[in-house]
Amino acid sequence: MNRTTLSLIAAATALVAVTGFAALNSPDGADSTPGQAAEQRPVDRSALLCPAPSASELAATAYTSFTPKAKGGDGKGAARLERAVKELKDSEEGSADADDADDKKKDAADSKDAKPVLDITSAGKPVTAKASGADSPALIGAADGALAPGWTVQQTTEMPAGSGRGLLGLNCGAPDTDFWFPAASTAEERADFVHLSNPDATAAVVDIELFGPEGALKSEVGEDITVPPHSSVPVLLSTLTDEPVADVTAHVTARTGRIGAAVQVSDAKAGADWLPASADPSGSVVLPGIPKDATSVRLVAFAPGDEDADLKISLAGPTGSITPAGHESLHVKSGMTASVDLADVTKGEAGSLVLTPTDGEAPVVAALRVTRGKGAKQDVAFIPATVAVGERATSADNRAKGSTLSLTAPRGNAKVRVTSSDGSAAGTSVTKTYTVRGGTTLDVTPEVPSGLKGAYALTVETLSGTVHAARVLELPDGAVPMFTVQTLPYDRGMVSVPEAEQDLSVLQK
Repeated sequence: MNRTTLSLIAAATALVAVTGFAALNSPDGADSTPGQAAEQRPVDRSALLCPAPSASELAATAYTSFTPKAKGGDGKGAARLERAVKELKDSEEGSADADDADDKKKDAADSKDAKPVLDITSAGKPVTAKASGADSPALIGAADGALAPGWTVQQTTEMPAGSGRGLLGLNCGAPDTDFWFPAASTAEERADFVHLSNPDATAAVVDIELFGPEGALKSEVGEDITVPPHSSVPVLLSTLTDEPVADVTAHVTARTGRIGAAVQVSDAKAGADWLPASADPSGSVVLPGIPKDATSVRLVAFAPGDEDADLKISLAGPTGSITPAGHESLHVKSGMTASVDLADVTKGEAGSLVLTPTDGEAPVVAALRVTRGKGAKQDVAFIPATVAVGERATSADNRAKGSTLSLTAPRGNAKVRVTSSDGSAAGTSVTKTYTVRGGTTLDVTPEVPSGLKGAYALTVETLSGTVHAARVLELPDGAVPMFTVQTLPYDRGMVSVPEAEQDLSVLQK
């Protein structure tokens, strides 16, 4: 028998062996039919970052953590929020390497500060914690197993007086590398801090760019900002430039690592709140949740691409969509921030702003600055452009009074199921279905869980159509109409897992 014959026999034997191994170890239930759709499976791990809530001794903050119940029943999992390492105080500490930062983290772990702020072991019921004063730290959280899909945490801070007075609400965000903040400011009456939080064991390096009505603002200190491991660093935007500008767009990017980012806004006259990042640049955007008694609404938009954007402005109200008189459209030049004062555009009826392209589809980011009240008795909130609810979205912190759910169907009709969860201390969940007509905004007072004690969560599930949502929380302080607005984007609780196929052709190469 010659060598060629022996080689062929050996190759055939190897092929049979590999084929048998692949057949025995293929995934359970796998189908080798080409073109199968990817399977949707729950995520098995989530991460969230909560910035330090306030630098005031008067501040009182409530944290509310919630994971919706899984459809398949109860599973095992855990979720916890822990204190970030305290911000380094001077440049020498700020230049510490990752090893030094890790040592400091270990030291913190040995102290009483290592005790988790929130430790969650079951889904379907909110878990709450409280903090007060200026020493409340930034938090870093992780959830796994059955508590990871849809895990949501909100921090709500009440500031009754002083600089930063108002109601400040924020959904703690997932780490990422790119954030857009239209409606930020470097004006003298504003103190806008962007909080940069690093969840990882290595330092992150961050750049911050500012864009005004004339384009990029000159800055020599907005690059190479180091965020140490497991830490949070606040940066005052007005220190990055010599130009005081009323409306700017802040672009935050992580050059290395990943971060969480949010802008804490304090206005000397109007109040305070958090400005979350806008949804990713898109040709059409929706900004839901403008209260019916808004006394001032200001739209700020930015076009990050190479082309100008021409946008039609529509207000989706209870009975249909209208074009605000005198503000039919907005032209946004490439690389420049555009703004328009829409005054009391809602005219006593709650609504949502919808921006659609009039020519082409240049991507934009956008946000609204919304004011309630007048003079010394007013408060401000921010509504960023947001993606649709999708399969499911959740608002974690709701009270027996003061919560309003805003549902917008920018195109055709839509139907949603809204579940008010069990209460954090007591109360039984309740579910109700709503239909939203195309081109309208439906404002509803959610069903309160029976026997409610404490806070409850609102979970919105899309049954048909496309819906954008926001939750308005009102906690008035005397004559001051303090409020905050949080959008409800898709919670990304599911992930696509492609079906694997056996491909024996690789053995022939």
